[in-house]
Amino acid sequence: MSKFFEGLGNDKKLSIVAGPCVFEGTRHAIDHAGHIREVCDRYEVNFIYKTSFDKANRTHAKSYRGVSFDDAVYGFADVQRSTGVEILTDVHEAWHCDVIPASILQIPAFLCRQTDLLRAAAATGKPVNVKKGQFLSPYDARWIVDKLEEFGCNRHSLTERGTTFGYNNLVVDMRGLAVMRSWSRVIFDCTHSVQLPGGGSSSGGDRTFAPILARAAVAVGVAGVFMEVHADPDNAPSDGANMIKLSNFRSVVDNLLELDYIIKKGVLENVTDER
Repeated sequence: MSKFFEGLGNDKKLSIVAGPCVFEGTRHAIDHAGHIREVCDRYEVNFIYKTSFDKANRTHAKSYRGVSFDDAVYGFADVQRSTGVEILTDVHEAWHCDVIPASILQIPAFLCRQTDLLRAAAATGKPVNVKKGQFLSPYDARWIVDKLEEFGCNRHSLTERGTTFGYNNLVVDMRGLAVMRSWSRVIFDCTHSVQLPGGGSSSGGDRTFAPILARAAVAVGVAGVFMEVHADPDNAPSDGANMIKLSNFRSVVDNLLELDYIIKKGVLENVTDER
């Protein structure tokens, strides 16, 4: 049972999914998870630690993908024992689902319609978070949810991470968050949404826009915000341009929770268009 998922989407407070893009070793993960948990505990925020053991869709063949699978399995278990946090991680192949020690399985955006992978994730009985593909409309996400429920998974969430907008750019249509909320809990990924995919040997991005998009999504009324954070993003092995600095994490969360409090109190519900 995932305590994080049980708290995701309740009416009390925004949930947070946070952690580095890729697993860089047990000590690195314990340090980051501990710092993030300390901030979230301060605000009594429902939190899960996010990290990936393999970045399988890197732009360049020589780009860093992660540690070995065995190291990740043992490392994830150590992180959870040492910090008490739950872990959310990507799975890329059906056999990953049964053996990776994570509380929530995440289906990557480019694999969001892969039926066998969705079936395998659902069969574990764990909650499944699906990144909506950059190539899909929010309305198309309904069929992903239908597949999961057909396979017996009723604990699911959808994560928006931007839609392809021409070449090497993404754009977020905030209307899509409200659309997808009809079928599942909705999380907004503010850091991948500012990614500039392709355009060279590695994807670029601009992390300065991540908190801005996160605030917009909270105003729409999402269940949670997904953000990748790192102590030294400029030297991170993956997605450094998009990740929020760990030293700024507290201020970002503080701002989001202030806005979330206003939204959940219904202060904006009675605002009308008087034109």
